[in-house]
Amino acid sequence: MTLVPSPANGAALVVSPGNARARRAALLVLLTLLVAVAALFVLAGPASAAPTAPTPPTAPVSPVVDDGGLNVSIGGDNPSTAVTLILAITVLSIAPSALLLVTSFTKMLVVLSLTRNALGLQSSPPNQVLTGIALFLTIFVMGPVFGDINEVAVQPYLDGTITASQAYDAGEAPLKTFLLSNTRDDELKLMIGLSGEEKPADRESVSMLTLVPAFVLSELKSAFIIGLVIFIPFLVLDMLVSASLMAMGMMMVPPVIVSLPFKLLLFVVVDGWSLITTALVGSYS
Repeated sequence: MTLVPSPANGAALVVSPGNARARRAALLVLLTLLVAVAALFVLAGPASAAPTAPTPPTAPVSPVVDDGGLNVSIGGDNPSTAVTLILAITVLSIAPSALLLVTSFTKMLVVLSLTRNALGLQSSPPNQVLTGIALFLTIFVMGPVFGDINEVAVQPYLDGTITASQAYDAGEAPLKTFLLSNTRDDELKLMIGLSGEEKPADRESVSMLTLVPAFVLSELKSAFIIGLVIFIPFLVLDMLVSASLMAMGMMMVPPVIVSLPFKLLLFVVVDGWSLITTALVGSYS
């Protein structure tokens, strides 16, 4: 411990050795910080930076033309993937309507539904089964037509040898031949008169807008004729069962319940599904 005289009144101040060491440590830390800051300023100055060579100017680069982009050409070159995808989506969107109007699907589904009603069955076979049978029978009947369309229109267009309009004209010919061969003259004359257009020189000159509804009406007429032929034997069987119940005094028993097993037995004995399938497919041969 040391005595330090006070400048004000001359009294002595007591200074401990611990306070002196703390002051020296604080001064040492302060000097170290000052030296570090001065060193940073010196190193960061422009004098300490290494000289660099000037960068020569670069020539302007012309924009690169990418030839592998989207190609929307539908002409003589191969169609691009994007255009083919758009056309495929369009065809899939109108496929249900085309399936109903320009194929044999309508007649087959109507005939199968009438057969189920003639048997007196409301939900057997289910609608999904009837639709599936009609769909595959349609593919079976329309297979040659689809094959011709694929050969003369679809494949040449995908190969880039013909344009889209040429592919449409080429693919329309086999389909129009099928429609004309299965359209009755009465329905065709009816639609020509309703359209108000000039009477064509021959059947091949009829436009598709007139031919398609005439074909649908003709298919419905043929389907109802086949359905009538199917209904007649089952109707006779219902009348016989009803008369038998009346003769036995069983008026309270519904004839449908009694005649249903006999209808199924008759349908199985004559192999009804085979007869109906043969009649449907043979009507397009």
